[in-house]
Amino acid sequence: MIQTINTNSKISHQSSQIYTSTPEPINSLPSISVRQPLPHDIVDNPIRVCGIATGFENIIHLRVRDNNGTKLFRHFLTVGGNGILANFSVGLPLKIVPTTPQGTLEIFSISAANGSKSNQVIVPIVFGNALLLRYFGFYQYTVIPGDTLFSIAQQVYGDGRLSRRILEANRHQINRSHQIYPGLVLRVPVSKF
Repeated sequence: MIQTINTNSKISHQSSQIYTSTPEPINSLPSISVRQPLPHDIVDNPIRVCGIATGFENIIHLRVRDNNGTKLFRHFLTVGGNGILANFSVGLPLKIVPTTPQGTLEIFSISAANGSKSNQVIVPIVFGNALLLRYFGFYQYTVIPGDTLFSIAQQVYGDGRLSRRILEANRHQINRSHQIYPGLVLRVPVSKF
């Protein structure tokens, strides 16, 4: 289930973005649609963001926060205006390593009527460089009977005490290390050599 939030309509979908406010006309796209990153993606630095959008005076705002609410990045971007949806693609460089592995990407426009946020989309993300320095990517590991996060970390990193990396990379699926089960596919983050 994708857990992106758009604060512009009341329609809720299991397989798409979650909308909360004025409904969009049937067969129309939301004012802001994020194609990358997807919810719970492990992101690099810079964070690559792309999608389509329209905004008041052709502007959308982008903000990245960690789970403590610390603003890690804030910027604006020129997109389509007056209802014209335009593609956007941008890299958001973080100057510091986030203090929490989880965070959010927020994209919104400013209301012409009262200056408040509108059409807000919130995408939960995982910061790769908060999981391990020199984050490179991840591979998928399918849990087999007898596996524990400790044993997987021992096999991958040579140190079972690093199992927290795997747990944090998979918080969207598990909250505790004992919640793994055979057949579960985990993301195992790795660094550059």
